[in-house]
Amino acid sequence: MKAIKCESYGPPEKVVRITEVAIPSPKDNEVLIKIHATTVNDYDWILALGKPYLYRLMLGLFKPKNGLLGMELSGTVAAIGAKAKKFKIGDAVMGDTSEYGFGTFAEYISINENAVIQKPRTLSFEEAAAIPHASCLALQALRDIGEIKEGQKILINGGGGGVGTIGLQLAKLHNCAVTGVDSQEKLAIMTAIGYDQVIDYKKVNFTKAGKRYDLILDCKSNKASLTYLKALNPNGRYVSIGGKPFNLIGLLLWGKLMPLFSSKRLKILALKSNSGLEFICDLLAQRKIQCQIDGPYPMEDAGRLIQYFGEGKHKGKIVISIKAQTHKE
Repeated sequence: MKAIKCESYGPPEKVVRITEVAIPSPKDNEVLIKIHATTVNDYDWILALGKPYLYRLMLGLFKPKNGLLGMELSGTVAAIGAKAKKFKIGDAVMGDTSEYGFGTFAEYISINENAVIQKPRTLSFEEAAAIPHASCLALQALRDIGEIKEGQKILINGGGGGVGTIGLQLAKLHNCAVTGVDSQEKLAIMTAIGYDQVIDYKKVNFTKAGKRYDLILDCKSNKASLTYLKALNPNGRYVSIGGKPFNLIGLLLWGKLMPLFSSKRLKILALKSNSGLEFICDLLAQRKIQCQIDGPYPMEDAGRLIQYFGEGKHKGKIVISIKAQTHKE
């Protein structure tokens, strides 16, 4: 089968390659999935580039340990392990596999059956691949950690990406006024999909603009921790879903100290893979929210797409279509 791997660190277009590998066999609690679509995430950008360098302690000091790319998928079950009980051959599935393993940039993957859920018939394979990671990040950040309330003022930093576009729609279900921060190239489409106000991050630093919000969802976390306090109302909450390691360490430390002297809160989301995904699927089925897809693109473009993602030029979720050959036992 074809699989996309990264065997050294560097520019994605140079180090990401399609290779031929054997189709894996499912272990006892695993299912073999024929992948129809996958997506690009921060993990792929970090793995290809090997930066920030701190991540190399986990990924491999001088080159990736395994180089497996991809952590989201939609597809159909092609084979079942001896003890796997949740699915049958032919079932359409979807999910964020990161809790159990990576490697969705491939024609097939063998993964623990708990890494995926049943795909609703109302969703295309492209939509199903695009929502597990981003939507669960947005939902858990806004609802579970941010404790979103009716009519709040919300800011989403990185508002034009996959998490931001879902986060906006979830906030609008609570009748919130939402400001989105991103690059100039994305502002027009962000306005079109419903942001009340948009900010070009190159022109305006939202922490110094004098406006305050009840809840901030930060997809970037690229500023010093305490600067976010200036942009929060009393009792306001700031929730980071990721960013530069040293900024996250600062947020973690200050987040623990904050209750001693302020009503404001600094939080970091520890994602629970696929938690709340059925809820998101229900919202999509009822057309209360929509999925913003950039693509789909062929798997041969993977290196270029990871670079495209890293440059922040994508509008919504980058989806890669996988056209796998038929698996034979």
